[in-house]
Amino acid sequence: MAGAGGDTPQQGADGPGKAAAPRAALLQEEPPREPALERPAAEVRQEDRLSVCTKLCYAIGGAPNQVATSATAFFLQIYLLDIAHITPFHASLVLFIGKAWGAVTDPVAGFFISKTKWTKIGRLMPWMLGCTPFTIVSYFFMWYLPPFVAGRVVWYLTFYCLFQTLTTLFQVPYSALTMFLSPDQKERDSATAYRMTVEVLGTLIGAALHGQIVASAHASDHCTVNLTVNATDSSSALSNTSNLAEPLGLQSHGRDVYMIAAGVIGGVYLFGTLILFIGVKEKDDPYALNSDKAIPFLKGLRLTMKHGPYLKLTASFLLISTAVQLEQSNFVLFCTHAASLHNHFQYLVVTILVSAAVSIPFWQWFLQQFGKKSAAFGISWMIPFAVMLVTIPNLVLAYVVAFVSGLSIAASLLLPWSMLPDVVDHFRLLNPHAKGHETIFYSSYVFFTKMSAGIGLGISAASLEFAGYKTGICRQSSIVILTLKILIGAVPAILIVTGLFILLFYPITEKSRKETEFELELLRKSHPSADNLSENEADIWI
Repeated sequence: MAGAGGDTPQQGADGPGKAAAPRAALLQEEPPREPALERPAAEVRQEDRLSVCTKLCYAIGGAPNQVATSATAFFLQIYLLDIAHITPFHASLVLFIGKAWGAVTDPVAGFFISKTKWTKIGRLMPWMLGCTPFTIVSYFFMWYLPPFVAGRVVWYLTFYCLFQTLTTLFQVPYSALTMFLSPDQKERDSATAYRMTVEVLGTLIGAALHGQIVASAHASDHCTVNLTVNATDSSSALSNTSNLAEPLGLQSHGRDVYMIAAGVIGGVYLFGTLILFIGVKEKDDPYALNSDKAIPFLKGLRLTMKHGPYLKLTASFLLISTAVQLEQSNFVLFCTHAASLHNHFQYLVVTILVSAAVSIPFWQWFLQQFGKKSAAFGISWMIPFAVMLVTIPNLVLAYVVAFVSGLSIAASLLLPWSMLPDVVDHFRLLNPHAKGHETIFYSSYVFFTKMSAGIGLGISAASLEFAGYKTGICRQSSIVILTLKILIGAVPAILIVTGLFILLFYPITEKSRKETEFELELLRKSHPSADNLSENEADIWI
């Protein structure tokens, strides 16, 4: 190699022989560069910039998953209890096993995706396109009320697990796609902000659209006939008798409106995936060396689990995301049974999500000005207001709580997906010859958040079972009401405070993030990818 370098430097500098000049000799001729903490914006290459259209198409592509997830988070539990008439214990099994199954499929999906070879449309895009039709079908049947009663638990568990699997096969490559849009961190952060804004809008559409369609299934009118009957435990036998006739018409109506909502959201899935495919071009790893090989999945997983910044970030936000999940899944039940706000729950949900959607640009500006760790503490804003709503269930206060909760939820949605690329870049700098680790990071992160959310939702539904929640009745016992208040107020507050405390020890600051960005840029320039080299240069560099 040294001999070859001594034979051709002059020829490489003069013209025709430049393609044959060894890369090492060319690098030795470059004058040393002074290290800098921040690379000027002017140095961002034009091909690394993302157009507004690309960012919007990327963001719209993730919206369908959020539409469906939002509808599921807010309404699946009350659907299982009040429409399908599944006991709280069985509902807790469906929710927990479904979430746990979805969590288990995340690393499995990450393994297979990391083994995928590059195609004409990319390495990640085929997964998203291929799973979409099956996702639509599984989502529809998840809200279908089968004519039999004995096997309903198995029915919902099967299609909920199938839906979780298919959304994983979409979400893991979609999340990892952030790293393959551009090598520039600011462009990725901007694309993430677009994504979070549209995803919160998707969450809003999912909750509002689904809520408006199914609101009549949970109206309080049917309770006026047997309200007195259900008021005391001593009349439970009479209550059961009077409730037998009432659910027949109500259940038929509830079945129809929930199926309509499922069909509408299925159409949203198809639209979003087509926009993603048309408007986004996946780029290969911009920092990969020609000699790089894909990192073995198990080895990559071990390295990931030893990476300190990743562990702290994951531990923090899995607690915070569990708190948000508990708020979402119990909010409708709380409004219906504990706060006498059953005629307002769909509008409160819309208030939460509108607040979250419009505050995403604010949080994007805030994290750029004051840092991502500082922005994370905005998540705690919802705690005092939620406690106030639990202690003083007032309509005006409920809307205030909904607005402030939206601000906190927006921060909890934006920050982990904005901070995770920084963790991946930090790992990349420490392991410059590793390739294909992005899907491992994203799939394992989603695994932990889903698993924690599944445990939280399972415990939530099981708590209602132990408290004596009765399906199909209009007034629950005082113990059930107290349990709902704890699930809405105390438990999320403890989880959020603990998660923010862990985040204090997260080591990546704005200064270190800029240093990492600069070092990776030097790596990209000194170790070009195969796409940027001629065949002769590639052979010599290897």
